[in-house]
Amino acid sequence: MMTYEEYLDEVTTLMTEKFDLSDEDAIKHVMRAQAADFFTLHDDIPSMRTQERAEQDAQTIYDQRNKSRGHTPSARSGKNIKSGKPRKA
Repeated sequence: MMTYEEYLDEVTTLMTEKFDLSDEDAIKHVMRAQAADFFTLHDDIPSMRTQERAEQDAQTIYDQRNKSRGHTPSARSGKNIKSGKPRKA
C-alpha cells in the first residue's frame, strides 16, 4: 500500500504519462485538487491508495482541470464603457 505522499506522486506521474502534461502542470493540478480537499479521504483511509484508484483520480483531476475557470471573457472593445470614448493607454 502506498503512503499518502507516494499516492500523490503516482497520480502526478500518471497525469504526465497519460495526458502528456509537463511535470510542472501535473504537479499544479494535483496541488489544486489537494487544496480543494479532493484527497482528504485518501489521507484518512489508506485502503483508498491503490493503483486503480490513482488511475481513476488522475483521469478525474485531468477532466476537472479547467472547469473551475468558468468562461473566457469576450474581447473588450477599445472604448470606455461609461463614456464611449477610447480608453487611455
